[in-house]
Amino acid sequence: MHVNHHEFVIKRLASGGLITNYYCTSRCRHCLYACSPNWEKKYIDLETTEKNLRKIKSLGCRSIHIGGGEPFLNPDGLKMVLETAESVGVRIEYVETNSSWFKDRGSACRILLSLKEKGLSTLLVSMSPFHNEHIPFWKVKGVMEACHVAGIGVFPWIREFYDEITGLGDETTHTLPEYEDRYGPDYMRRLPSRYWIHFGGRAVKTFVNVFGTRPLEEILSDGRRGCTELLDVSHFHFDLFGNYIPGLCAGLAIDGNDLGQPLSRQEYPILYTLFERGVAGLYELATEQYGFKAASGYMSKCHLCLEIRRYLALSVKIDSMELRPLPFYENI
Repeated sequence: MHVNHHEFVIKRLASGGLITNYYCTSRCRHCLYACSPNWEKKYIDLETTEKNLRKIKSLGCRSIHIGGGEPFLNPDGLKMVLETAESVGVRIEYVETNSSWFKDRGSACRILLSLKEKGLSTLLVSMSPFHNEHIPFWKVKGVMEACHVAGIGVFPWIREFYDEITGLGDETTHTLPEYEDRYGPDYMRRLPSRYWIHFGGRAVKTFVNVFGTRPLEEILSDGRRGCTELLDVSHFHFDLFGNYIPGLCAGLAIDGNDLGQPLSRQEYPILYTLFERGVAGLYELATEQYGFKAASGYMSKCHLCLEIRRYLALSVKIDSMELRPLPFYENI
């Protein structure tokens, strides 16, 4: 992709989603958005939902998904989002869930039917060893059965893990070391080829222990080109605070109101640095102006970028609208 060195602008959106809450019952080790039970129990409100959806539609995208955190932790809030999407004219492709809310088939069917009335057609049901560390598989199976009864489509993400999880037992949770004991010591190493994982957020912390690091100098010499990923609109997200998350760079934020026009260099110095000079540019800025001390190696340029941003947000405590939401950095 050609980088325009004069302006950073998101002119259109292709495919993406709305993050209703970062609060989650789980603290999955692969979570890009660093969701956890420690987040404030805040859910997207009507005004932000409407504003986000109108902006999404105005930039050419007419269907999205809903994710979290765990959207089902506030069924009434989820109903509001579904209703608002219908009134704005944005189709909801699916809602993601980790199934932690499941108690029994009867109550699950009641919840699902009430959401179906508001336009819920498909549930993406998370199914992975990461989720299974926190949620016993009987709940996941229960949600899928309830969907079948309620006439709601199921998109299991991903079905390939079904037999492995069942093989360890449905009644309790199971740790990743249990998976390694059962399915081989290279289990973690093989996971990224089987399951779409973006090495950002908490996933970096998890997989740096699996894949190791490359020397800092190597990362920097590779990271002098501008980060074109920031312009990727193929899997975008807006969140409950009205932030647009550029690319898949969780912890970076653009005010949703600023999309559709060139961003201001004064308001977005970090994004412009990354956009034009890559992670090497951000490294120079952080070391020269803020005293950042790098480790000897990092897994990738995204790992280095994340550590620099975390340092700026938590250690230097720079007040930047770009490093939002702040609890993301506290929950990695």
